[in-house]
Parts: sequence; C-alpha cells; structure tokens
Amino acid sequence: LSFCLAFGTLYPAYSSYKAVKTKNVKEYVKWMMYWIVFALFTTAETITDMLLSWFPFYFELKIAFVIWLLSPYTKGSSVLYRKFVHPTLSNKETEIDEYITQAKDRSYETMMRFGKRGLNIAATAAVTAATKVKSLSSLLQSSEST
Repeated sequence: LSFCLAFGTLYPAYSSYKAVKTKNVKEYVKWMMYWIVFALFTTAETITDMLLSWFPFYFELKIAFVIWLLSPYTKGSSVLYRKFVHPTLSNKETEIDEYITQAKDRSYETMMRFGKRGLNIAATAAVTAATKVKSLSSLLQSSEST
C-alpha cells in the first residue's frame, strides 16, 4: 500500500506540479493521461482487492503495474489511455454526460427536499421550545405571586 501510495500518487502529483509550474503542455498531457488511467486503476483495485488479494504475488503484480504505468520507457499510462480509455470514453461520452446531468439534477432535488425537511424540523423545534419556555415562564410567575 505505501509503495503504491508513494509512487502511484505522490510522485505523479509532484511531477504534475512541476508540469503546471513550467507550463509544459507535453507534460500536462502526459500527466493528465496518467491520472485518468490511475483513477480507473484505483476504482478497479477496490473490487479486485476483495476478490484477488489471496492470489500469490497479487500485491507484487500491482506494484509492477504502477511502475509500468509510470515508466518513461514503457509509457504504460499513455498506451492504455490511447488504446483503451480514450476510444471507450469517446464512444460512451454522450451517455456518460447524460448520466452525470441526471445525477446532478437528482442530487439537487434531493438536497432541496432534505433542506426543506430540515427547515421544517428546525421550525417545529423552535416553536416547541418557545412554547415550553412560555409555559415555564407562566408557571414561575404564578408561583411567585403566591
């Protein structure tokens, strides 16, 4: 885990920082392809860890894969991006965009529903508290007058 974290995330993050700092477009593209492939790898890793972690040399293979992705000699992330990721995303882009739009709309509607419900609960609690304070105040005043 620590190797994949250090070399799969921290080194590329620093290299991305350097690309941004130097404004090197070629490096921008290289690291953007890496981050896209690495995000897909990380997502797949969540599932494969549960199913394949018992497999001999599984973690060693993951480390080798991350090294292959990062290597300037193999250009693994660029190869995967150009051969698989880009064509797949290009073919499914409209469907993905529609799904994201629907998800955003649903999340906004849900947020508004929960927001209204929360305001109703807060208003009810405030009215209940005010009623109890008023009742308590009336009790205190009537006990003081006796």
